[in-house]
Amino acid sequence: YWTPGQWREKGPEAREIADHELGWDITDFGKGDFNAFGLFLFTLRNGALETADDPGARNYAEKIMIIRDGQMTPMHFHFNKTEDIINRGGANLVIKVYNADENDGLADTEVSVQMDGVTRKFPAGTEVLVGPGESMTIPSRLYHAFWAEPGHGQSLAGEVSRVNDDHYDNRFQQPIGRFPEIEEDEEPLHLLVGDYEKYYPYAKKRG
Repeated sequence: YWTPGQWREKGPEAREIADHELGWDITDFGKGDFNAFGLFLFTLRNGALETADDPGARNYAEKIMIIRDGQMTPMHFHFNKTEDIINRGGANLVIKVYNADENDGLADTEVSVQMDGVTRKFPAGTEVLVGPGESMTIPSRLYHAFWAEPGHGQSLAGEVSRVNDDHYDNRFQQPIGRFPEIEEDEEPLHLLVGDYEKYYPYAKKRG
């Protein structure tokens, strides 16, 4: 909630917020059509992949995601992260699932996932409905795309996972842009995680 001016004045005591990209984030996945392909989220907790196995290190993450009616997060998997996606309320969440094959493509093999602690098996490409209060555990290297069921409004989803690293741990089936290019017509009131390196002198320069 700090303004850009307040961020410019912060010292190294605030580095964890910037280094672990805590806070607000928004993306259109480089497609330029936010209503069709996009996600609005807030990262509450996160660690770093390079220290995730160290005793005492934060090796988990938590997010809240606001998903518009019919708005899709495209097909992808994570090399390291296992996550639980939890429908916290609103519309049903639709999650389409595939195993990854040895070439990181979509496999045609049966998919096995945990849903609220119960093992469920689905044919490749099944669109699984996850209702309010329900969840799905998505292991690493399981392709998934998700969206709020069209015609039923928004969905509020929670994510509890191992460390989240959107720079190095995501593999999208089709190449996309994870972080948006924003044309600013005035200084922002509050920052997105992608803004930290512009305003906070101690932020990592990610190039």
